[in-house]
Amino acid sequence: MSQMRRQLLGTAASGVGWVGVIVATATNDWVRTCDYTKATCVRMDELSSRGLWAECVISPSLHHCVGLTQILTLPAYVQTARALMICACLLGLPATLLILMSMACVRLQNDTSAVKKRRARVGGVLFIFMAVCSIISTVWFPIGANKEEDLMSFGFSLYSGWVGSALCLLGGIIILCCQGIDPGTPSRDDSFYYSGNRGTATLLDPPANHAKSARV
Repeated sequence: MSQMRRQLLGTAASGVGWVGVIVATATNDWVRTCDYTKATCVRMDELSSRGLWAECVISPSLHHCVGLTQILTLPAYVQTARALMICACLLGLPATLLILMSMACVRLQNDTSAVKKRRARVGGVLFIFMAVCSIISTVWFPIGANKEEDLMSFGFSLYSGWVGSALCLLGGIIILCCQGIDPGTPSRDDSFYYSGNRGTATLLDPPANHAKSARV
């Protein structure tokens, strides 16, 4: 698989993972708590769904949510999860832009292969850091919720965060791993050019001096 295809694969995986992280952050079905069986809790209107921004009561005829607006009184795990997930969502934008600008099909003024590789590496690191933030948040939140109330099940928001974190981590690793020198494309950096005057190899800076020293 060529370097370009690996980079496209890593970018696609990271992009889908970023969407998953945004969905997990924006929705409130992270965990479901109940003191009884699920059927009993639904009948008694005691099945609650909790997320980063609201706590909802689920019943056959009612889905009522109360916003978690009292920031100072919120548990530490909720505030930390909010901060980490917001950071993860925001990091996705510069990471995606850097990866797109490092593509071989994108040409910027005074662009070199070294600059493109540097952009891709920074973008890959940002995606990995974004995945770490999301993983910490999606693991810590259900643990903290279980300490407060009996945890019954995980919601789709939590699964979306886990899948998104895994894809961002995988995509970031692929992007970093494909930034070596492609064997199919020989590098001209640190090349030796032979000069006909002395018959010796001289290390020159291509391509500016190549025309002057390529006479054999």
